Amino acid sequence: MWNRPRFDLKVRLTLRVAAVSAACFAAISAYFLITADRAVHARIDGIAAIVAKTLELQQGKVQWVNSPRSDFPNLDPVSAFVMTPGLCLAFRGANGEMLQRFCSGAPTPANAPPQAFAAFYRGLFDPGREAARPVIARGARLGDAVVWFDPAVQTAEAWHEAGRLMTVLAITLPLLCALVYAALARALRPTQVVRAGLERIAANDLNARLPPFDLAELSAIRDVFNHLAASLATALSERSELTRRLIALQDEERRHLARELHDEFGQSLAAIRALAASASQTAAQDCPALLGECDSIARTATGMMETLRGALFRLRPPDVDELGLVASLQGLVSGWNGRSHGQTRFDIRFEGAFESLPASISANLYRIVQEALTNAAKHAGATKVGLHLAMGANEIALAIDDDGRPNDAAVKSGMGLLGMRERVAAMRGRFSFTAGPDGGSSLRVVIPVSPADGQLEALEDAA
Repeated sequence: MWNRPRFDLKVRLTLRVAAVSAACFAAISAYFLITADRAVHARIDGIAAIVAKTLELQQGKVQWVNSPRSDFPNLDPVSAFVMTPGLCLAFRGANGEMLQRFCSGAPTPANAPPQAFAAFYRGLFDPGREAARPVIARGARLGDAVVWFDPAVQTAEAWHEAGRLMTVLAITLPLLCALVYAALARALRPTQVVRAGLERIAANDLNARLPPFDLAELSAIRDVFNHLAASLATALSERSELTRRLIALQDEERRHLARELHDEFGQSLAAIRALAASASQTAAQDCPALLGECDSIARTATGMMETLRGALFRLRPPDVDELGLVASLQGLVSGWNGRSHGQTRFDIRFEGAFESLPASISANLYRIVQEALTNAAKHAGATKVGLHLAMGANEIALAIDDDGRPNDAAVKSGMGLLGMRERVAAMRGRFSFTAGPDGGSSLRVVIPVSPADGQLEALEDAA
């Protein structure tokens, strides 16, 4: 299965908020730069209008006084009032020649703007663009009043404003991200409760329920989760009860079939063997040639009785209630060791006391072990099978390991793994089966038990 990379939701949302905030700061910075550029041009347009009006007044005064000495144009009076660092004033004649020019010196900036910013600003705003107003006297155009800012000064001032915004961004953005992350962590804290509930459901703890939440969305999830858990618990309980009844019915059918085979087929075979023995005695006196056929019939009947005895043992094992689980399993393992003729070695090991184990659990464990040993010996071709049964305070653990080859027939034959799984589910236990790639398999069964189980079993038997 392809696993896609997973990211923390809080980190992802915080990064998105940071990206949006940075974009907003960038938009605000652009807005301030555009506004500042417009303000500069509005200012130099106003100064150009003032210079043009002043020059027109000077020209009118010269003509009114009729002074032979003309000090037109004279930018000194207006420059004393409007000059600022980096500002330039000039009068350009009608022929395009600069007749007078004043420029205010600009101090060296403490932090010169980077070349990249200067190039970007020059390309976007064209700093140093001049503003010109015509100077008109008596209907004649004498020239133009020209005003502009030094591009370096204007770029430095823009960088100063942008730097202030960048400082605010550098301080505000990390703080904003931290606050957003903390708020998201607090808002998403209930998702950990939801995850814990799902993990409990995955671990077959169907009593898991989610607590109430403040958020409407999480409350809807809680209602669906709790309803699903309750429905699943009811369904599994009904399924376990149905499985238990089906298994009990199956065992009852096996016992009935075993009785029928023992009473009918077994007695018939015994009668055939007795008749063969009687016929053998008669043939020994009257017809010795029939002795071989009589002995053959007797041997065939004996072999059929042995096969029937094995089938009866599998259909109706020794009464676990009378012999106990330990003795029954020891007899089962001894029987397999005897029938395998050394081809398969079966070992069994017990840990704990099993005397107080309920009869229903003992019977189901015996059936599980019986089916597992049959699969390992007949279908997996194992040469060594190990069985370990341990009794704990609140559970009983069964482990069966073999060195057989992987074979699907072991799963499909007889009751198979499905039947064992159903028996374990009926006892509300846990079942796992793993087969190695190079052979061998491991079966694990864990059944919960408590002293109350034995008392309940005794009350049911008494009823």
